[in-house]
Amino acid sequence: MVSFSLPPIHDNPDGGWGPSSSNMPSQFKFKDIPYAPYSKSDKLGRFADWNDLSSDARQNAAGAPVPTNTRGGGPGGRRGDRNQAFGSGTASAFAYFHVEDESSFSLVDNKAAAPRRGGAFTRGRGVARGTTAYPARGSARGGRGGPMGRGAQAQRGGRRGWRDWEKNNRTRESSVVISPQWSMLEEIEFHRLAKLRLEVDEPEDLDSYGKLFPYDKSYDRVTTKTERPLQLVDRIKYNTTTSDDPVIQELAGKNVAKVYTTDVILSVLMCAPRSVYPWDIVILREGSNLFFDKRDGGPFDTVTVNENAADPPQDPTPPNPNAPADKSAAPEVPSINSATSLSLEATYINQNFGFQSVSEAAPPAVDLAHPNPFYGPEETEPLASCGYRYRLFDLGVTEDEDIKICVRTEVDAYSPGQGSAREGQGLVTIRALNEFDPRAQGAGGAPDWRSKLDSQRGAVVATEMKNNSCKLAKWTVQSVLAGAELMKIGYISRANPRDNTRHVILSTASMRPTDFAAQLNVSLANGWGIVRTVTDMCMKMPEGKYVLVKDPNKPVIRLYAVPLGTFAGDEEDGEAPEEAFEDDE
Repeated sequence: MVSFSLPPIHDNPDGGWGPSSSNMPSQFKFKDIPYAPYSKSDKLGRFADWNDLSSDARQNAAGAPVPTNTRGGGPGGRRGDRNQAFGSGTASAFAYFHVEDESSFSLVDNKAAAPRRGGAFTRGRGVARGTTAYPARGSARGGRGGPMGRGAQAQRGGRRGWRDWEKNNRTRESSVVISPQWSMLEEIEFHRLAKLRLEVDEPEDLDSYGKLFPYDKSYDRVTTKTERPLQLVDRIKYNTTTSDDPVIQELAGKNVAKVYTTDVILSVLMCAPRSVYPWDIVILREGSNLFFDKRDGGPFDTVTVNENAADPPQDPTPPNPNAPADKSAAPEVPSINSATSLSLEATYINQNFGFQSVSEAAPPAVDLAHPNPFYGPEETEPLASCGYRYRLFDLGVTEDEDIKICVRTEVDAYSPGQGSAREGQGLVTIRALNEFDPRAQGAGGAPDWRSKLDSQRGAVVATEMKNNSCKLAKWTVQSVLAGAELMKIGYISRANPRDNTRHVILSTASMRPTDFAAQLNVSLANGWGIVRTVTDMCMKMPEGKYVLVKDPNKPVIRLYAVPLGTFAGDEEDGEAPEEAFEDDE
């Protein structure tokens, strides 16, 4: 008689269902081997497919590129074959992926390859896989709006992907040299800054200084057919940093606020997530007070051009110090369309347009509560129209918090008939956008202003909002901080695209800063959240000097602790920007 014996029972000591991981039977020899799910609908074509580019999620996480197919509607291009219920194609679980960082890779040999004769052409549907699409002999003209159409300019903006590897390798230099003695304290990415938010109430006006001239409304009627030349107006306008402002020093002695700064510095910080070019803010912690300063000759003294364009203007490549042949060669002369030349030109245009568009005759100028605090008795040159308003903003979240910021804001003129300028009514800020050469590198696909500004102003404005998003956002924030009711933006172009010394005024637009901020999608609450975050970060640090630096090539800001004597000698070495513009003329 056959006997029956029970098999050994492996009880789970953990008290759960199923076998325990601690006493797994030895006969389970496939324990650590990965399992690939299999479906009956899977197609078994090859034992090993070395050319298969799988769209497995682990491959995406490892940084491998995912192939796309415009016809198949999904990654890999085999339409629905990869989207099986059981995860078809998951044999890539056994594949090896190289996850090493290859961001430092650069192409060495960039010579054009010899054209292949008798390339593979296909008749009928599309192009053979792995070959280049060439137009047929009769399709060179194409249809209207087609990618190879006559007026399409190769899909508007150049050949897509052409020399993209070279554009990515163009690295910018930092706005300030990072010394080895500096110690990095904090690092914040822009995507974290974009999530901050703080609602701030209406500010309190502390005092006003300066003298305002009325805005000349005849500039609102200028068109491309009645253009006016931009004149060189000899006036003095001060752009003093926070610590050198005697009014702010007086207010700090009275402990009016915890933080002191200017609208130019504050607007850069509030619009930091939009910035591309490098910048730096010097932060001085004295007792319980914070002073946000700028360096003389730094990025705050000039105006950027097409900073947010897909291919912004570039400066000549400096010689490689490791290549002796580059040192012996003569340095490349900067073009009038380089980034630095355009920045100086835009700053010159902004200053002179603001001086020219005000009327120094009737109606009379308005003197604010106090005279200009920077204009000494030994000065002989006339002052420009400028009013300084010192305003107090409360950054406290609760009523118990006493975190207030004192901001020196600027207005450029007043609008006659809009109320009393002394009481903050009818104030105007004046700015200018400049066109250099629509066909030059870095123009950002801008249309010709002379032919489009009167008939298609919306297209011109949309292009400028795309290419100069950060600059327009900073101007708008400065106007809102100053309490200006109107913002005038002039459209100024070169008289000759090859001459950067003569310019003409083509038009002037008038808008309310709050409405323009909504069009630009500028969130003041997000800006105040960034200011409050940086303030709290610096308040935790001991007394001393710090520098907030925008990385020149990454969307990151870093806070460094620096010695107290840093930047002390910049005042002697720096040159006033006004003198530089006069020399250029």
